[in-house]
Parts: sequence; C-alpha cells; structure tokens
Amino acid sequence: MSIPNTMRIGPFIPTVLVKKKYLLFYLIIVWFSFIPVFLEFWVYWQFLWNYSRPIHFYTFLPLVILPMYITLVFSAIFIAKILFIAVNVIQKPQVGVFLRHPSDKDYRYWCIRNIIKRWPFWLSHRFPFPFLDNICFKAFGVKTKFSNSLFEGWVDTEFISFGQNVVVGQGAIVQSSVIIGNLLIIKRTVIEDDVRIGSHAIIMPGTYIGKRSVLAANSITTVDQKLEDDYIYVGIPAKKFKRNYFFEDGLQDKIGQVEDVEALRAKYEKIYTKRYDEKPKYKERKKIKRKTKAQEQYWYGVELEEGEEDDMYDDPFNI
Repeated sequence: MSIPNTMRIGPFIPTVLVKKKYLLFYLIIVWFSFIPVFLEFWVYWQFLWNYSRPIHFYTFLPLVILPMYITLVFSAIFIAKILFIAVNVIQKPQVGVFLRHPSDKDYRYWCIRNIIKRWPFWLSHRFPFPFLDNICFKAFGVKTKFSNSLFEGWVDTEFISFGQNVVVGQGAIVQSSVIIGNLLIIKRTVIEDDVRIGSHAIIMPGTYIGKRSVLAANSITTVDQKLEDDYIYVGIPAKKFKRNYFFEDGLQDKIGQVEDVEALRAKYEKIYTKRYDEKPKYKERKKIKRKTKAQEQYWYGVELEEGEEDDMYDDPFNI
C-alpha cells in the first residue's frame, strides 16, 4: 500500500538530478558496497554447506542475514564517504543563494552530493534500529546525538546541527536547503538542546531554534528565522505564543498534586492551554491576568508590589 507524502519519514534527500550521467556515482556505490557482503556469504557457504546435510546451512542463515545487512550499510557508508570527500575537495559545500541551473557549479555539486548519500541513507533507514541512521548522519556531517529522535520526520542531510534531547514529530521537515523558483537556498540550520518539533511542522533553511523551545504542529518558520529560548511558537509563519514551562526546575511543585488523570488534564488546560472556545467576561479576564502576573513574579523571584502579595496566595487559575 502506498504511503502519503505527509506521512513518509526518514532522511530528507532531494531527488533533483541535473544530468543523467551523475547516476554513475549511484551505480558505483551500490556495486562496491555489495562486494563485502558477497565475501561474507561465500565464507559462510564454505563453512556450512554440505550437499548431504544442507539443514545446517539453512538453519543458521537467518542469523547471518542481520550482520550481512549491517555490513552492507557500513560498506555503503564507506564507499560513499570516499566519493563524498573527493567531490568536496573539487567543490567545497557552502551556504548561500545559488541559481538553479546546470551552469551553476554549486547547484551541480549539491545534486551530486545528494546522489552520493542516497543509497547509504536508504539502507540505514530500513534497518529496524535507529542507531544506523545516526551513524549515517554523523558520517556525512550532520551534528547530532544518539539521544535525539529524528526518525519520525524528514531531516536534511547537511548543514544541520542538533543539540541533545531533540524530538522531531511525525511528518515534520527540517531543511537546510530549499528550491524556490529558479533559486537554490542553502543555509545552516541550528537546533539547540531540548527542542520539540511538532508533527508536520516545517523548518526552513537558516532557522535557529533556542534551547527548550517548541515549534507547534503544522507551524512553519521562515528562512533565517530565530526562535528564542524557552518559548512556544505557533502559526504560519511561526510566532511567539507563550513561555514553555515544561523544562523548568520545580515544575511539579507549581502544578501540584492531583488525584486522577481527569483532574490533571483539567489543571493542565487551565494553566497552560489558552481556550479560544471559552471567553470569560472582561472583569474575569482582568482578574485572572492580575493573579497570573503575581504568581509568575513569585516564581521568578521578582519583588511583589504593594497589594500583590495577597494575590500570590490566591489560586490565580481558579483551581
């Protein structure tokens, strides 16, 4: 069954092909990456094949297929890396805005780099464990950590730097390059520690996302947009929505204890979710705003003004 484009996941490698002759790189990598696998299978055949008793050969074959696949991935990475280094010596990758035309050297070599990386990334992503994806990202210059979860979205394969504990939602796209009209835009994208990217969000090239920030689902950043630390961003283009309290110290004390899940959900909605379908009256909104300000000042150690101390002890969220 076919998978909709919005649900596909894995490394984001453009399929642009300037000239058909560049497919030669692809064929070279595929061919040479299989040679170690053939040798591995030949050794296995020599040790276990017996015409009179072939049962041993077929019994242990599934145990050999897994290391053979890993061998195929690493050999593909090795061969592609050699070609990748050679191509980068001829034309060093660089950021900028380039003409989308075969006559533009940067555009041509960007296409070649994508062709070289396609086979090893395709293989690593079909492996059931994600560590091969991370190894492949690292091999081709993407700065990432093994603590990151990047595999539910589409992630570009160059000029991207991830901090620690980054989560990319399903169908999200993290780009360092994009084609707009007849232009190719390549920018360095930086995502700091503890960032959360919602499902189907799009991060354009050159975006900087600060620590502990959240880009909400279906939101889109602009080229070279800067997202501040500790904030939630929503919309098209993404705009600052509210502070992100979820990584603060003492968050449990601020939320308090609840008896059941329904009570926790109700408390979460009152504290962190802005309800557009429930609009209190003007006096109630003013009262809630005043009490919320007093409570936040208390949390962050800001000296309270006269008359605000009583508000601090009253529940600002009417819980």
